[in-house]
Amino acid sequence: MKTLRFEIAEDAQPARIDKALGDLSGEELSRTRVKALIEEGHVRLNGEACDAPSKKIKPGDLLEVDVPPPVAAEPEAEDIVLDIVYEDSDLLVINKPAGMVVHPGAGNYSGTLVNALLHRNADDLSGIGGVLRPGIVHRLDKETSGLMVAAKNDIAHRGLAEQLESRTLKRVYKALVLGVPFPHKGSVDLPLGRHPASRIKMAIRRKGGKDAKTHYTVEKKFGKEFALVECKLETGRTHQIRVHMESLKHPLIGDPIYGPQASALKAALKRGGWGPETASIVQGFPRQALHAQSISFLHPVSGDTLSFNAALPPDFHKLLKSLDKN
Repeated sequence: MKTLRFEIAEDAQPARIDKALGDLSGEELSRTRVKALIEEGHVRLNGEACDAPSKKIKPGDLLEVDVPPPVAAEPEAEDIVLDIVYEDSDLLVINKPAGMVVHPGAGNYSGTLVNALLHRNADDLSGIGGVLRPGIVHRLDKETSGLMVAAKNDIAHRGLAEQLESRTLKRVYKALVLGVPFPHKGSVDLPLGRHPASRIKMAIRRKGGKDAKTHYTVEKKFGKEFALVECKLETGRTHQIRVHMESLKHPLIGDPIYGPQASALKAALKRGGWGPETASIVQGFPRQALHAQSISFLHPVSGDTLSFNAALPPDFHKLLKSLDKN
């Protein structure tokens, strides 16, 4: 990955950051490519991440652009087994395993859900998402397991996208967190945006962030040290549950970015009286303990209400069982 740096001249006129970068980079970056890089968090303005193409730049500003290596114009079909929960001529619902990336990107050019869908449904995937994201209506983080819906045609894609936008496509997640949230039922209504200092992180951004709301309920307590929490999304921002629970001081177990410090986790296990076997399972859990357990929506063609559930995967089930002293 190479980094381009541009300093805005003192006599320059105020302009949108996407236009300014398009002009400054000459033929190296198209306006469309610049906009994508901004929205993906690859652009910094005076050292802080900027994901708003309409942001205005001023004389003296420093712009930095991380340019990932080029990706193939079209992802290749790959014979990857998928856990299909439901399928008809318009859509399919998939139970995605932890470790699978949804669509190709920097460092993940193969083995993605899109590669698998292209092999399985190459002739009838919706093209609205573009060549890199055929059929994809929404996404899950790589290490989050659970249910996703994909569209087979443009009518289904538009209908599902509209429900996602109007917040009528419902998703419920299960998360294991450090500590027990109080009150045991509540909502987090805090806007999210790119972290000012890290391209891979999201953060609470009260100024300039995007609306984000999560409803949570404590489903089960493991002493005072851990809790299984049900989270219902009203919006679907990147890393939303992970950041919102961390903002409550109850980060997800296993989360490599927002999770608890090793010392805090060790102290909680000792305080709760768990033995070395449980401590090893909890401290060694290799991913964020987050599972998209259910999804419901109106079928975009028939209008029928569809609801699906996916049991916790074995690793998550083992994690909970290790903490259950009963």
